[in-house]
Order: sequence, then structure tokens, then C-alpha cells
Amino acid sequence: MRDVRSLRNQSGRSRSRVADHTDANRALPNSPSSEQTAAPTGQLPPPVPRRDAPLRGIALVLLASIFFTSGDTISKLLTLEIPPLQVTWLRYGTFTAIMLAIVWRTGGVKQLRTQRPKLQLLRAVGVLFSSIFFVTALRELPIADATATSFVAPLFVTALSIPILRETIGWRRWTATLIGFIGVLIVVRPGGAGFHIASLLAVASALCWAFAMIMTRMMSRTESPLTTLTYSAIIGFVLMTLVIPFLWGPVTPWIVLLGMIIGVTSTVGHWLIVLAYRHGDASLLAPFSYIQLLWASLFGYALFSVLPDYWTLVGAVIIAGSGLYTAHRERVRAKRLG
Repeated sequence: MRDVRSLRNQSGRSRSRVADHTDANRALPNSPSSEQTAAPTGQLPPPVPRRDAPLRGIALVLLASIFFTSGDTISKLLTLEIPPLQVTWLRYGTFTAIMLAIVWRTGGVKQLRTQRPKLQLLRAVGVLFSSIFFVTALRELPIADATATSFVAPLFVTALSIPILRETIGWRRWTATLIGFIGVLIVVRPGGAGFHIASLLAVASALCWAFAMIMTRMMSRTESPLTTLTYSAIIGFVLMTLVIPFLWGPVTPWIVLLGMIIGVTSTVGHWLIVLAYRHGDASLLAPFSYIQLLWASLFGYALFSVLPDYWTLVGAVIIAGSGLYTAHRERVRAKRLG
């Protein structure tokens, strides 16, 4: 769930599944009562007061990245036992249960009122396919490789904002985007000895996640984050439930428990991100999100005896650098407009 990963910056699994977490992760309340001020008409709730404590914010981001990587690692383990779509269904089941519990505690059905049902549907489908592609890629790829490729999502957001949002992109951001895609080619290495077709699934996951973030941006002035996340959870779970009978594999109580743990770890990760961005600016905290590549490498080595190779690391550095520069240019642009 990249909404559960993806609840994962909706991270950012995603989630990029990482760099874009802030866009959707604001949806999880710090406490059951924190969303009660959301107007039923769809108006945005008053912003939560922020207390500047940058070190605490950094610590929360680092801790969140461990939870995200834990969810990805368990997902990879489960894909060795059951189909990736079944893993996704288990994640969405937990995600939906958590979101409905939050809705029930923060106002009930009125939290589900939406002025943009079509965009909610499109966003939910984008998040769902992002999760499906990413979990399927995890079955074949090292965790670090899939994670590094997912960092390209913010660059896809830049590219998609032109045809969908009609935004004008300056030459600096275009240059950063192109350099980032070069980084993706280095990680994926199409036609090379290290190429695996599953790498394209990781790229497709990032593209779907970017599309979902564009939909989020289009709804941001009329839809509360809680409403958006809940719709993504419900729609994704319903769609997966329609197809899962045709793909069902035998499960044990242990597999079901691990599937629930994936949903919980992803949700906790996003909740930590929410807290983190209440203590520090995005420009300060965003670079620390890339520490997830370190955890992915360590977890991958500990459980699968696999470490990212030299070119994967080089490509990841290029992707991260271009993503950070793009975020910097967005901040500069926002200051000019504001």
C-alpha cells in the first residue's frame, strides 16, 4: 500500500514512495480527535500548529524509514509463499481497517463526503497499481534495487504536471529530471547483464505513484487528507477483493499475521512522517528519507544475503540528488508565487 506504503509522502512505498510521502501522509491524525475540525463541506481543516524541533523531526524520519523498509522486507518474504496480488490484498485489508477505525473515531460517515469522486477513484487506482507493481517487483529484485528505482517518483511528478496540470517547467527542473532518469537507466541497465524485467515494474510503480500524487494535488483544496486516504483504502480493497478469488493461494495463520504486520508497519511509518513534518521543514527533512536505501541494503543482506552493486548505488545517488534539487526548485518557485 503504497498508500499504505502509501498511506508510504500517501509515501513513498513509496512512495517517490519516499520523497513524496508528505503529500498524503498528512492524512493520518496525531490523535483520534485531531481531524474532528474538518468541515463536512470538504473544506480543509485548520493547520496543526508546528513546533520547530528539527532534531526530533529528523529522528522521526529515520525511524519511519525503518518501518517502511520492514514492511517491504516482509512483503518480499511473503511473495515467496503466496502471489504478490494476495500480499497486496492482505496489506489493503489492514490499511482499510485502520482507516475506517480512524474515520469512526473522528466524525463517522461525514468524513467520507467528497466533491471529487472521479479524482478519488483515479487516485485510488493509481495507488493500487503502484502497490501491485512494487510488490511484484520485490519478488524478483533485491530490496535495495527496488527502493532505489522508486526514488524516481518525484521526477515523474514533474513530467506529469505538464500535460495534466498545465504547469510550466523551467530548464533547471527539466535538467534535474533528465539527470534523474539517467540515474534510473544506470540502476535498471536495460540490455545489460544485470538487467531484470522486474526493474520495469519498479519504474511502473513509481509512475503510478506519481500519477496518484498529481490527483492528490488536484483535490487538495476541496478534500481533506483523511477523506482521500480512506477512499484510496476502500476502493483499493474492493477492487482487490473482486479479483483475489481467482488468484488465491493457500495461507496459514502465520502468513495472515505477517500480512497484517505489513499494513501496521506502513501505517506507523506514515504516522511518524506526519509527526516529523510538524517539527521541521520539508527542505530539511527530505534528504534523510533517502536513508531508506541503507536500511534496504542491510535488511536485504541480513535476510537474503544480497547487497546492491556499485552501479545501483551510483544510480541511486544520481536519482536522489536530482530529486532533492527538484524539491529545492519547487521551494524557490513557491516563495516567488507566495
